[in-house]
Amino acid sequence: MTTSALDETRTDDDHAPQGPSGIVPSKAFTWLLLVSGALGLLASFVITNDKFVLLQNTVDGKPTHFSCSINPVIACGNVMESKQAHAFGFQNPIIGLVAYGVVICVAMGVFAGGRYKAWFWYGLQAGGLFGVCFISWLQYQTIYNIHAVCLWCCLAWVVTILIFWYTAVHNIRNGLIKVPGAVRSAVLEFHWVVPVLWYAIIGLLILTHFWYYWKTVI
Repeated sequence: MTTSALDETRTDDDHAPQGPSGIVPSKAFTWLLLVSGALGLLASFVITNDKFVLLQNTVDGKPTHFSCSINPVIACGNVMESKQAHAFGFQNPIIGLVAYGVVICVAMGVFAGGRYKAWFWYGLQAGGLFGVCFISWLQYQTIYNIHAVCLWCCLAWVVTILIFWYTAVHNIRNGLIKVPGAVRSAVLEFHWVVPVLWYAIIGLLILTHFWYYWKTVI
């Protein structure tokens, strides 16, 4: 069995080394958290800023043209003006500004020598689970009810899936999530399969639902 990229130089049967106060995650996983968190934070910031611009232009009676509104399908403005854009009574990207900031802090804490206990990784897993459930609902709403796609939202979808899945891989590798040995080995060996298939399904849904438009530009 070859070694998973997330395990660095450890074998599939090795757990991460235990520090004096918790589990030491691999550098690859830590970098993934840092980069994903930064990209998610960027997406949330841009969407929030665009929302402020939209509101100000509405007050001033000016039209708003978004750089990410490219055609009738890729239209950030349509998504931003929908009721789904504030599912909890406030703008959705505010959640991202907080959540992705937390992910960045987790990664930077590890780089600074921090070691987190099991309950902390369970908390990160729970947060990731909420994130993927929420973006899955948003994906459905975006494709089938709003009938438009926001590129910055898509970036948030991509990194949220990565954070959730690779936190699960990390927890499985360290025995925090109990699975049979064969499943654990398969997850560590073929960890890339799940996100690739996940993205492919989302892409296929977008392609098929908006095929009426895509076929006009091919």
